[in-house]
Amino acid sequence: MSSSAAAPFWRTAGMTYITYSNICASLVRNCLKEPYKTEALSREKVHFAIAKWADGKPERPFIRTDQPE
Repeated sequence: MSSSAAAPFWRTAGMTYITYSNICASLVRNCLKEPYKTEALSREKVHFAIAKWADGKPERPFIRTDQPE
């Protein structure tokens, strides 16, 4: 038995679990019927702040989004 037989298929495919989870969630959202599909797609947008640290202090944070602009 090879060592990769026990590995999850997403790991064998070279993905992280987060990437696999995002793909599955996207497929489920796209399979929903209206009006649930529109509601689910509006909740999938994610915004977050990133602050770089320099000399032990955080610099001014900036807002990022996971959606392409």
